[in-house]
Amino acid sequence: MKVILNTDVTTLGEEGDVKDVARGYARNFLIPRDLVLPYTKQNVAIIEGRRVSIERRKDEKRSAAMGLKERIEAITVTIKATVGASGRLFGSVSSTMIAEELGKLGIEIERRRIEIPDHTIKSTGSFPVRVKLYGDQEATLKVVVTGDGEKPAEGAASPAAEAPPAAVGAESREEAETETASEEAALDTDNAPEFNELEDNEPETDADRDE
Repeated sequence: MKVILNTDVTTLGEEGDVKDVARGYARNFLIPRDLVLPYTKQNVAIIEGRRVSIERRKDEKRSAAMGLKERIEAITVTIKATVGASGRLFGSVSSTMIAEELGKLGIEIERRRIEIPDHTIKSTGSFPVRVKLYGDQEATLKVVVTGDGEKPAEGAASPAAEAPPAAVGAESREEAETETASEEAALDTDNAPEFNELEDNEPETDADRDE
């Protein structure tokens, strides 16, 4: 079905663009939300009557995107995460987390505009992350992921006390091995499957809570 975009739609295009979309998508989602107009002579005339103002808004958005690009590429977002001895994270860094960190810096970006290589970050290091701006403009954001025990804040409690044994750094490996030996002994006598689930740090399900 041919439609005219009544406003910018991230997944489709810009205000005034003509696009072909699935009929159900148009009738059930786009048209009820006034995001598009059916492609008719009358609606084409309406859009053409707005063409001058549409182009002016596009110029303003391009200019704003250029300024935003400069801001994004001038900063580094640092995220601290709990890691194991191998440097792998417990969990991962997502586009939502990056968007939240940018928000703290006064830069509001939709998470769907943030493209992480392989979709998530699962290890420490420095990563270039693509941020889509307006039209075909984009910025490259530097994201640095560090272990939460690498640079502890002054006076803060050690993360090793709260993390699973695998999260303890090399400097405490002897203590970790002692704790692991005790845990293995406990596994031989009582409830091994449940302990393994906790060791893997998997989220508790509703069923687990009911039990």
